[in-house]
Amino acid sequence: MSIYADAKYSEVPVETKQALFDEVKADMRYEHQLYGCYECGICVAACPSARFYDFSPRVFAQVMAREDVDTFYELLNDSVWDCSQCFSCTRCPRQNNPGAVITIMREVAVNHGLQSAKEALKSYSRIIYKIMSTGTQVAPDMLQPDFFPDWGPDVKQVSENLDVWRRCVPPETMHTTELAWDVSEKTRLELYMIWKLTGNLEMIEKIDEGIFMILEEVMEELLEENGYDIDDFENLLEEDEE
Repeated sequence: MSIYADAKYSEVPVETKQALFDEVKADMRYEHQLYGCYECGICVAACPSARFYDFSPRVFAQVMAREDVDTFYELLNDSVWDCSQCFSCTRCPRQNNPGAVITIMREVAVNHGLQSAKEALKSYSRIIYKIMSTGTQVAPDMLQPDFFPDWGPDVKQVSENLDVWRRCVPPETMHTTELAWDVSEKTRLELYMIWKLTGNLEMIEKIDEGIFMILEEVMEELLEENGYDIDDFENLLEEDEE
């Protein structure tokens, strides 16, 4: 049973919760991240997220150690994305690493296409597209009110004068609003192949199918233009595994 009086997700079968919990524990990294909790609160005191959210890395350590699958499922849906991933929690005297456990939980949430993961990562779709299509993470044209609402009214002024702002940057950079800096096609292709062959694109598909389809079309066209075939790399990878 959940430790919370107002427990949610009671309609979700316990078998579903248990399967996700077991998947987290089965990860090869898990046994090196959790050794038992003193409940001393040092991780909470060091946690920046705990200062601003109803969030506690200690709860994650306790819930996983107690194998409380009900509360685990609540955390997986409601709290796992509040972590800053700064790993300040590694100050734990028992050498626990709640942040690393949360990393594994996030990957499980993404792999299963949980709604919490889709909502949390929605704002990153454009960044993912920029990385894969241009090779750079953030471009000036992303500075829009709807994309950075936490910037307040200033971002609207910035977005309306992007061409002016861009011309003010040092001469050696690219004076465009579409790119932060120029990246060679070879680098972009290598990045795409890494994401493709390691399964990262499959994870993106589960979170945002639209972005996945656009990336597939754009990048495979680029591969073809440069004389590459992604199937050749996949076959080579399979041969290496055999």
